[in-house]
Amino acid sequence: MSAARPEKLNPVLKSVLEIGPLAVFFLAYRFGEDALAQDAFRAPLEALTGPAALASESGPLYVATAAFMVTITVALTASWALTRHLPRMALVTAAVVAVFGGLTLWLQDETFIKMKPTIVNGIFGAILAVGLLQGRSYLKYLMGEAVPLDDDGWMIFTRRWVGFFAFMALLNEAVWRTQTTDFWVAFKTFSGVPLTLVFLASQVPLLQRHMRESEGD
Repeated sequence: MSAARPEKLNPVLKSVLEIGPLAVFFLAYRFGEDALAQDAFRAPLEALTGPAALASESGPLYVATAAFMVTITVALTASWALTRHLPRMALVTAAVVAVFGGLTLWLQDETFIKMKPTIVNGIFGAILAVGLLQGRSYLKYLMGEAVPLDDDGWMIFTRRWVGFFAFMALLNEAVWRTQTTDFWVAFKTFSGVPLTLVFLASQVPLLQRHMRESEGD
């Protein structure tokens, strides 16, 4: 008896579960000072960071970090409840958020949460790079049914994704190390999706070329 295939989420609900935690992070940072005025929000955070940390300029970022961690957990739980399946990339991202978000609150150091995008992109790029060194495209295993490319196409596409992940990691490092926290939060919230769409749009000629060759064979 074959195993049941995971249920597919409604595209709108899928987008909400993926983008929702990021939106909550931005809103929690934007209204963090107001949240800290409420005992219901402030008391649990004080147990982790202490009152002095919340009174500092980084206080709203600690609120946003805690909200981000909770929202990602809720999103993963909802995804599992609806589909009985969790994407590997989502699990890796959640694990890094848990570790670096926890360190941010525990050590009262915003550096950790700011490095999270760097670490996540670095991990994804490294995983794909390891596959390339083995002569394999891990993207093919993830997307092969949805994108019918030939083997050369998958290898080229994977190399370009490695480059894109490296670019995103370096860009995040440049932004958080040289810009204000306000700018970094806006960058983290609003840059990822547009940059990814631009990257994917630039790959359309490659995908079309290797799809045609695959269909011709």
